[in-house]
Amino acid sequence: MSTATRPVVVIGAGPFGLSAAAHLRARGLPVRVFGSPMVSWREHMPAGMVLKSTPAASGIDAPQPGHTLLDFCADTGVRRLESDWDLIPVEDFAAYGQWFAAKLVPDVEQVRVVSVDRARGGGFVLKLDCGESFEARAVVVATGLSGLARLPRELAAAVPDGPSATGPVSHAAQHRDLSVFAGREVLVVGAGQSALENAVLMAEAGARVRVVARRAGAVGFGSAPDLQPRFSPNSPFGRAWSLYAFSYHATHFRHLPAPARHYLVRNVLGPLGAWWLRERFTGRVAVTDGRRIVRARVVGGRPVLTLSGGTGPQRELSADHVMAATGYRVDVAALDFLGHGLRTQLLTSRGAPVLDAGLRSSVPGLYFTGLPAAASFGPVMRFVCGTGYASPRLAASVAAG
Repeated sequence: MSTATRPVVVIGAGPFGLSAAAHLRARGLPVRVFGSPMVSWREHMPAGMVLKSTPAASGIDAPQPGHTLLDFCADTGVRRLESDWDLIPVEDFAAYGQWFAAKLVPDVEQVRVVSVDRARGGGFVLKLDCGESFEARAVVVATGLSGLARLPRELAAAVPDGPSATGPVSHAAQHRDLSVFAGREVLVVGAGQSALENAVLMAEAGARVRVVARRAGAVGFGSAPDLQPRFSPNSPFGRAWSLYAFSYHATHFRHLPAPARHYLVRNVLGPLGAWWLRERFTGRVAVTDGRRIVRARVVGGRPVLTLSGGTGPQRELSADHVMAATGYRVDVAALDFLGHGLRTQLLTSRGAPVLDAGLRSSVPGLYFTGLPAAASFGPVMRFVCGTGYASPRLAASVAAG
């Protein structure tokens, strides 16, 4: 098969994968997309969740007009999601992604890519779990958060077999129906939107919930749209010069020193609850902050956390369940479908692939988009609106060969 007829493969059918595939096809390239459209949003986000991002930050970029979140609303009869005051239920957002796929990427193949390795004559050879093997000219990794859930080592030590939705310790990504915690005691570790919203949803379902945060005063909430700084420039994430720079000048982010890039990705738009969550949280969820987990163990089926006392004595908390809402960590070593040879050739920085201006890795023909690209292009790549930056550039780079 000639290079020209071998397809470009997109692994992943979330917002970044669907957007990349649409842009690649608009350039006339043969594309095969593998995954289940919006599966993370449909199966690994809690029912009743509301997106923290505004409608302006939640559109999936397409190469032609007519595929915005507002277009979806008009086409399907969903209430208009347009202003910063409009809250987006996760169910509506997942439906938007599926609608986008049906319009622009209708032939997503719902099979799993088992392995990606270098082909002898250049390009890549892929194997699927259905038994098919074929060659591709380029591969775009758009697997989102899959396989990247981060569990603090103290919690990991308490569950040698790993976190589980039905065990004593879980990760937030393992839950869809939080009503199963009704009547139970739950400790939620973390202080970001995921931790605070999961805590609220469980409390509203009848659980007794306590948030445990390492930093004193860690639990906080953003400002409502009408309380944003008036004279700062607007961005999809709010009014601030820094947010404006990260939203619209991601190209320059690559040229910062690596330590600065990693620091900014970790801390800009860091742990903070949405403005609309404050009222639902206050008085309903207890908080223990300023204390670090130094040990976790399971006693009689119940998890027990030993917390550092700061200037005071250590303290123990026990519950029926501990949920770690501790985010995700990019590490290409966790992408086990990439062959060992490919992974050893990848130039990385703290586990993240180092990418050029076209989102190409150090392995020619291997591209990354979405969260793995944040270390190269900044915090905007953690949000759906980052597709507007990533997808056109990636498609242009692939087309240029």
